Amino acid sequence: MKPILLDFPNEFYTERLLIRMPRPGDGKVVHEAMTASMEELKPWMPFAQKEQTVEEVEQNIREAHAKFLTREDLRLLVFHKETGEYIASSGLHRIDWDVPKFEIGYWIDTRQSGKGYITEAAGRIAEFAFEEFKARRVEICCDEKNIRSRAVAERLGFSLDVILKHDDVSADGTELRNTCIYSKIR
Repeated sequence: MKPILLDFPNEFYTERLLIRMPRPGDGKVVHEAMTASMEELKPWMPFAQKEQTVEEVEQNIREAHAKFLTREDLRLLVFHKETGEYIASSGLHRIDWDVPKFEIGYWIDTRQSGKGYITEAAGRIAEFAFEEFKARRVEICCDEKNIRSRAVAERLGFSLDVILKHDDVSADGTELRNTCIYSKIR
């Protein structure tokens, strides 16, 4: 079956969180979170190297929405289930539908960090991939120096498969970095 023909929920929940596809109009809250979190995101995220306008973020959200519908990439936004407050961006990326395998990526609004939200969201997203898509492999890849991101993978019981030496450049493009690849398989 072609991925575009797959039907699956556009949103799902954890005990505290609503996790859903991005929708037109989400750019404003995502922009606010990015702006509040720039210093913490800058070492790890290429998009955090320069300030973006609300319009640029909204355009990116709409592109992510379209890719979700075509099943090219499944970005997911994370909100507090009770308050509706935006918490994080995550999703299933670098999809290989033939295996099937997925990579979970994530970043959190700094004002929401330290509450276990990313671990809760990433764990549920991994379950979603295994349940809905019969995933055989789910990965979390991160910079070797990103201790907090590595801790999420480890808390969720992902195995460290390999550390790829000089695999990537730093988010600011100034030095070579090593990439940790964690996985869960079924």
